[in-house]
Amino acid sequence: MNSVTLLVLAAGMGSRYGGLKQLDAVGPNGETVIDYSVFDAIRAGFKKVVFIIREDFKKEFQSSIGNKFQSQIEVEYAYQKLEVLPPGYSLPQDREKPWGTGHAILSAKQVVNEPFAVINADDFYGKLAYQKIFQYLSTVSIDSSPSSFCMVGYPLINTLSEFGSVSRGICIVSDQNKLESVNELTCIQKIENEIVNEAEVQKRQVLSGDEVVSMNMWGFTPQLFSQLEKLFSEFLSDNIDNFSSEFYIPFAVDNLIQSNIATVEVLETTEQWFGVTYKEDKSYVQSAVCNLIESGEYPSKI
Repeated sequence: MNSVTLLVLAAGMGSRYGGLKQLDAVGPNGETVIDYSVFDAIRAGFKKVVFIIREDFKKEFQSSIGNKFQSQIEVEYAYQKLEVLPPGYSLPQDREKPWGTGHAILSAKQVVNEPFAVINADDFYGKLAYQKIFQYLSTVSIDSSPSSFCMVGYPLINTLSEFGSVSRGICIVSDQNKLESVNELTCIQKIENEIVNEAEVQKRQVLSGDEVVSMNMWGFTPQLFSQLEKLFSEFLSDNIDNFSSEFYIPFAVDNLIQSNIATVEVLETTEQWFGVTYKEDKSYVQSAVCNLIESGEYPSKI
């Protein structure tokens, strides 16, 4: 069996939350979403966790989050830096915005040599999602051609907010459970008894709620790093002077699929995904976590 690593995209946390000390607790003893994510990964069988962070809050992140897991799982850190670009490219003087999730994953190239799962730091994916992605990655061929990747897919209805619209990647999945494409809908919300997408630039669309969506939980082999480097160079050729542009991992994965460089197996789960899109979501997530604790899914203290 392969050893499997969890890659946590956390480089944006400091800017979003105004510093790690303001990171919202969702558990009864101050637990954050990351605490539950790493807990789920450990019990699923993951052997290492790599936190991708900004180097300027390394000490705070280690003391607040990373150190508590060192006795349970190997902990590594990688740093997403704006100025780290492929040969031939240099950072534009006025660029401040991060380069995106694809660039963040590339930051971990030196510390990841095994199959790995990628998650957002502030998303609650659920125990079953980690079990499914670990099972796939623990037995996947690391040098297949095309590359063998995977993605955890959720029913759309299990990922909505009660407090406003959300963007979701609607997945087209083949009869063989392979991802064919992802269509990003940017204004999905519940309106009375319907789920609709009403973005101005997109035609109004009524959705069933059963559609499979991507919540940025991916499974890769180390083959991805060289593939991303090539795609990131191509991205920079077209976008280096566009200061709002970002190199997103779904864009890269779709490119690899359409180019027959990789296949992506969709691992469907019926679990509830939780996230704090709106400030009103926080109390809902806290209540949901308490319910999971009461049902025995999680201990009262992590």
